[in-house]
Amino acid sequence: MALTPVDISNKEFPVRMRGYDRDAVDDFLDRVVQEFEQLIRENASLREQIANLTQRLEQYQNLEQTINRTLVLAEQAAEEIKESARREADLLLSQTRAQVERMLENGQAKARQIMADNSDLIRVVETLRTQVRALLQSQLEALDALPDPLSAVAAAQFSDAREARPDDRRGPASQGGVAR
Repeated sequence: MALTPVDISNKEFPVRMRGYDRDAVDDFLDRVVQEFEQLIRENASLREQIANLTQRLEQYQNLEQTINRTLVLAEQAAEEIKESARREADLLLSQTRAQVERMLENGQAKARQIMADNSDLIRVVETLRTQVRALLQSQLEALDALPDPLSAVAAAQFSDAREARPDDRRGPASQGGVAR
């Protein structure tokens, strides 16, 4: 059982001969009671402060745990976001590569088709050139085979002119000119 100020103030000591001065002992006990009451009040106040501080400490510990859990969750979420972004970037990159490859294949196919079409056109042009050359050649041969109308006219005029001058047969010296 704990000692209380009431126990101190109610404590009675047996009286003996040659004992202590009762008034001095009572005064001292009164001072002890006051000091004891003061210590009890301080002790109660300190206990209350300890209880408050303990409660605040628990709150802070709970807050710390919550912050730690939140931090861990935030780190996990950030990691998941990074991983998701990485996966999305990889997917986008692979889709872009596939699209570029398809575009290249289509472009190469179109280029091959254009080359094939050009090749066909070149063959057609060469064929037409050969046909035109052959046609022109045959026309030239036909033209060369025709009699020259100017030579016939010239020959007719020459023969007409000869017939009109019979002395032309003698030669140029007989026309009064000097032969050189």
